[in-house]
Amino acid sequence: MKKILGYFSITILSIIILAVIAGGSIFAFYASQAPELSQEKLQATSSSLIYDKDQNLIADLGTEKRELVTSDSIPIGLVNAVVSIEDHRFFQHRGIDIYRILGSIWHNLTNDTTQGGSTLDQQLIKLAYFSTAESDRTIKRKLQEIWLALQLERQFTKEEILTFYINKVYMGNGNYGMRTASKSYFGKDLTELSIPQLALLAGIPQAPSQYDPYTQPELATKRRDTVLSQMYRHKYISKEEYNTALSTPITDGLQTLKPATSFPKYFDNYLTEVISEVHEKTGLDIFSAGLKVYTNVDSAAQEHLHDIYNTDTYVAYPDEEFQVASTVMDVTNGHVIAQLGVRNQQEDITFGTNQAVLTDRDWGSTMKPITDFAPALENEVYTSTAQNLNDSIYYWPNTKTQIYNWDRQYYGWMTMQTAIMQSRNIPAVRALEATGLKKASDFLAGLGITYPELYYSNAISSSTSSNDQQYGASSEKMAAAYAAFANGGIYYEPQYVNKIVFSDGSNKTYEAKSNRAMKETTAYMMTDMLKTVLYYGTGTRAQIYGLNQAGKTGTSNYTDEELATINETLGLNNWNVGLMAPDENFVGYTPQYSMAVWTGYKNRLTPVYGSGLDIATDVYREMMTYLTGGYNEDWTMPDGLYRSGNYLYLSNATQNYNYYYETTTASSTTSSTEQSENTSNPESSLQESTSQIQNHFEATTENGN
Repeated sequence: MKKILGYFSITILSIIILAVIAGGSIFAFYASQAPELSQEKLQATSSSLIYDKDQNLIADLGTEKRELVTSDSIPIGLVNAVVSIEDHRFFQHRGIDIYRILGSIWHNLTNDTTQGGSTLDQQLIKLAYFSTAESDRTIKRKLQEIWLALQLERQFTKEEILTFYINKVYMGNGNYGMRTASKSYFGKDLTELSIPQLALLAGIPQAPSQYDPYTQPELATKRRDTVLSQMYRHKYISKEEYNTALSTPITDGLQTLKPATSFPKYFDNYLTEVISEVHEKTGLDIFSAGLKVYTNVDSAAQEHLHDIYNTDTYVAYPDEEFQVASTVMDVTNGHVIAQLGVRNQQEDITFGTNQAVLTDRDWGSTMKPITDFAPALENEVYTSTAQNLNDSIYYWPNTKTQIYNWDRQYYGWMTMQTAIMQSRNIPAVRALEATGLKKASDFLAGLGITYPELYYSNAISSSTSSNDQQYGASSEKMAAAYAAFANGGIYYEPQYVNKIVFSDGSNKTYEAKSNRAMKETTAYMMTDMLKTVLYYGTGTRAQIYGLNQAGKTGTSNYTDEELATINETLGLNNWNVGLMAPDENFVGYTPQYSMAVWTGYKNRLTPVYGSGLDIATDVYREMMTYLTGGYNEDWTMPDGLYRSGNYLYLSNATQNYNYYYETTTASSTTSSTEQSENTSNPESSLQESTSQIQNHFEATTENGN
C-alpha cells in the first residue's frame, strides 16, 4: 500500500512539475513575442485621423483636446480616488495582484456577473498596446499583458505609472486625460477640484458615455458615489467628508461644454457612428489609439444633405424646431455615404444624439412593403402584383376591433399594386394575416429589423413595446432594408468604416456583412409596384422626371387622448388643420442609392400638419436629384417572371395564384361584422389576445399613407 501511495505521489508531483514547466515555457514563448515597453508609447496619447471615401482627411480626433499633467501636479485626492476604484493595492503589488485575480475568479464562479482581475498597471498596458475587443481576450494576450505589467514596474516608479494612466484614459466628450476633462467640465485644474469632483473624474474611464455627467447624470452620480464609498472604505476620506460629498449634486461646478472640434459640424452625426463602429470592431478608443480610419462617407453628399436641412434654398420648413433624420446608402455594397440625424444642431454639442439610428419613432406605412407584401410574395402566398385584395370593413385578427384606412373609406376589390400605390391599410393587414406572423418576422430579420414579438398592428407600423434600440426601425435600418429591393434581394448591414490602419502600421480591411434576404423575383415585383407610388400614388411629390426610382410614404397616428391634449395645449383640431401626425416618412431608392427620411418634432405631441407633411418627400427628392443628376438606368427583369399588361406574374405559379384568389374571394365575404367573431387564424403561428392588440395598435398608424 505504501509503495502504491509512493508511486501515486511521484506521479502527481511529476504532473505538477511538467505542468509548471509547460506553463512556464508557454509564458516565456508569448512573453518573447510581446512588444517592447516604450515611454513614448505609454506617455503619448495619439489622435486618430479620419478619412472620407476618397481618402481625404476629414477629422483629426484628439489633437484639439489634449493637456498632459506631470506627477507633481496630481492632487493626492485624485490619486486616492483612482486607486480606490481601480486598484486599491496598487502601491503594494509589483504589477499583478494575485489576491485580486483569485477574488475575481471566485466572484465569476459564484455570481452571474463577471469581474476583472486587472491591476492599474495592466489597464495601462491595455490602453497603450492592446485591443480591448472581446475577440482579442486570448491567453496569449493576457500573458503578454502580465509580462509587460511586470516589466513596467521594473522600469518606472509608481508615480510615473499612475501619471501615464491619468494622462491616457478617455474621459468622454472628446477629452482624453483627466486634466483635459477637469478644464473642460469644471473650467479648473485638477488641484482646484473638490472631493466629489475628483471622484466623478476617477469613475468616468470605465464607461465614458455611460457616466457622462451631462447626458447621463443619474448613472454618473451612482458611479461617483461608488468611488466615494471605496475612498471611505479604504480610509482616504472621513465620514463627514463622505457624507458631504454624497449630498453634492453631480452638476456642482459643471460648466457648459464649449465646442472644440477639428471637423465641420455636418460630420458630427456620421462620426458618432464611426466611433462606435471602430470600438465594435477593435475595442479601441478612437481618441487615443492613433488610428487611421477610412470611412464610406461622401463628403460632398454629406455637406449637401446638411445644406438641405439647414438652409431655405431647397426645402421650406415650418419653423426652426422641425426635425429631420435620414440615411443614404449605396445599395450595391451597404456603404453609408451620408447620414444626418438633426437640424440646427447646437454649437456646443459634439457627438450628440443621432436620430438617424434611433428606433423610437414610428415609420408608419413604409413598413407595409417589408412586413406584409414582400413576405407574401417571397412565400408565394401571393404570386402576382395583380393579386386581388378586398379593401372592405375588416377587424384586427382575433379581435372585435375594427381596422380603418387613413381616409376612413373603403374602396372594395383592388390589386395588390393598387393597394400599395394608395397605401390602403386593410389589404396590408390581410397580406400579413395570410402570410403568417412567423414567416413575416423571419423575413424582416433577414433585412436587419427585429421585434421582441411581431403583432398584426406591425402590418402598418414599426411601433414596438421595447425601448431597446435593437428592435424596430430607424432611417438607417429602413435605408438598408429597401436597398435589398434595389439590388435584387441582397441585404447589406449598414457600414461606415472600410479600413483601419493601426498605430503599429498593421491594417485591416472590412466589408459589409450580407445575406440573401429574398429572391430576385420578389425584389423586382416589389420595385415594380413601388414605382407606381411615385408615379400615381401617395408619393408623387418625390418623383424626379427621367429618373427610375421606387419608394413608399409613411405617416404615424395620434391616439384620441393625444389629439385631445394637442387641442388643449396648441388649440389645433383635425377639422381645421386637416391631417396631423407625429411622424411623416419617406423611403425611396434607385438602382444605385437608397434613402430613408424621418420628419417630426422631438416632442411627438407637437404635430406635423399642412405643408410639413410634404417635407420628407421634399428632402428625399432634393438629395436624390443631387446624387443622380436626374438620370439613371432602369432595373432589368430577372428570369422567373412575365409581364401581362401592367402586372407581373411568377412564371411557374399560375395554379398557385388561381387557388389563392379563389380562397381569398370566398373567405372575404365574412369580412363584415360577423368576422369579428372569428378568433382563429390557421396561417399564423402566433396569436394575439384582444387586449394585446388593443394596447399595441392604439399607438400605430391609422393614417397609413
